[in-house]
Amino acid sequence: MNNTNSIYLTCGCLLWFQDFSDDIDVKVKKYQRGESADLEALKDKKLKGQLANREELYKRSANAAAKAEKWLMQTESGLLEAEGIEKTWRFSQQAIAQEVDIASRKNQFDIVLPDLGPYTIDYTASGRYMLTAGRKGHLAIMDLHTLKPVKDFQVRETVRDAVFLHNELFFAAAQKKYTYIYSREGTELHCLKEHGAVMKLQFLKNHFLLSSINKSGHLHYQDITTGQIVGSYRTALGRSDVLQLNPYNSVIASGHSGGTVTMWKPTSAAPLIKILCHRGPVTAVSFHPNGHLMATSGMDKHIKIWDLRTYKSLQTLPGNAKSLTFSQKGLLAASTGSFTQILEPSSDSMSYNRYMIHQMAKGYQINKILFRPYEDVLGIGHSMGLSSVLVPGSGEPNFDSWVANPYETVKERREKEVRVLLDKLPPEAVMLDPTKVGTVRKERRKERRRKAEVEEEKAAAVAAVKSVVVKKKTKGRSKPSKVARKKQEGVEKVKRGFVSEGGDGGGGGGGDKKKQKRVVEVGDLPVALLPFVSKKGK
Repeated sequence: MNNTNSIYLTCGCLLWFQDFSDDIDVKVKKYQRGESADLEALKDKKLKGQLANREELYKRSANAAAKAEKWLMQTESGLLEAEGIEKTWRFSQQAIAQEVDIASRKNQFDIVLPDLGPYTIDYTASGRYMLTAGRKGHLAIMDLHTLKPVKDFQVRETVRDAVFLHNELFFAAAQKKYTYIYSREGTELHCLKEHGAVMKLQFLKNHFLLSSINKSGHLHYQDITTGQIVGSYRTALGRSDVLQLNPYNSVIASGHSGGTVTMWKPTSAAPLIKILCHRGPVTAVSFHPNGHLMATSGMDKHIKIWDLRTYKSLQTLPGNAKSLTFSQKGLLAASTGSFTQILEPSSDSMSYNRYMIHQMAKGYQINKILFRPYEDVLGIGHSMGLSSVLVPGSGEPNFDSWVANPYETVKERREKEVRVLLDKLPPEAVMLDPTKVGTVRKERRKERRRKAEVEEEKAAAVAAVKSVVVKKKTKGRSKPSKVARKKQEGVEKVKRGFVSEGGDGGGGGGGDKKKQKRVVEVGDLPVALLPFVSKKGK
């Protein structure tokens, strides 16, 4: 009996190994660089050895990429799955916490700070550090790997918003009167008085630009590497506290009280796009990571999903939202009052359906929600402090250490800072379609000028030639006839340049018009010339 069981186990392992090998072979072919070179025909031993080593390197890289795709880059997302008549939005945070691992369970916490709220939050690109700002002046940075505060201090005045700059070492805070830049140790580095009383802040990490909109509706762009104000524009649409960055093309969108959403770039005084999204004031705007979808919310109690390729509304959902945010995997979170709902996109269409809900304690008013990068976590800043809830399937599981590394060392951070500064993009690179960067602009066809403009320019050129004072010369070379002839030659030369543009060029022949043949009646010709008249002319 034991021998039979061992035979069955051996056969099962062989079958599993065969399937695994076949799957790996298919993936290896995907990453191979075409057919391998035929090295047998080569006579040069040195070249043959070099090419053999190169082929071996290509084979190893293809195998490594295939294994990484199979084990690390799963195509199936880890969303909640309900059985039978169950609904995923009925699962509570307590039920989810019981099923996850210990490391993920640590990401679920509540910090109660009732005297300093409401709070706004921001994450670094790697998702390791969280910046919190209380309306009553409390600023803090927290390391989410150790769940310990790096630094917290009190500025003793109103703080409306705060954002990280290019890394966790620096952050900007929009305070009562001015915007300040602080270091991680809490040291005040700069006071940006040009921005005024700022309502919202956004940072363009690829361009090192700090963008803000103040109480009077002025939009500012400032380069934090040089301190130069790149752009300062009036929106002319009144006060606004809605400002959001499109991560795809670095275009800034602002929502206004008239229900419009305008999109801006640093080098344009006029908005690139102006969309009427709602019949009331816009309360929140958010962009999908791919840059093609935009979610807006207004006081008309509607949440709309927009396609930015056609600028048409794809879906309208009932409800109001004070804060909207997209996750890295495309989930949409909307919050109002003490209620938060998470929507997931359907696989067969572009519509969003209810996925999860989370109810805060009674009396908690949510100020801002934000998904944490590379983690299945939603951060919530509310009137009584901070909360972090688990949202399975929201974060990207595979991070690129070249872009954002949650485990980077001090040396790696320094090298990355130098690299991103060298790769800094100019403000002119911000545009609606970033794929046009690096392409050749098509030459516009030269428009032909009107005849009146050509005649006016020709008359001015002739007058300029005639007014030239000729230098007097000796030995009869300054006779009036010679001077007049030289001036006439200059006039003819100038007129000759206008022949192709409709001028007469001094020829008196009407420019490029075809000469018309004289039509003469046959009866008017002498009798001696009648034999020479063609038959067509008769």
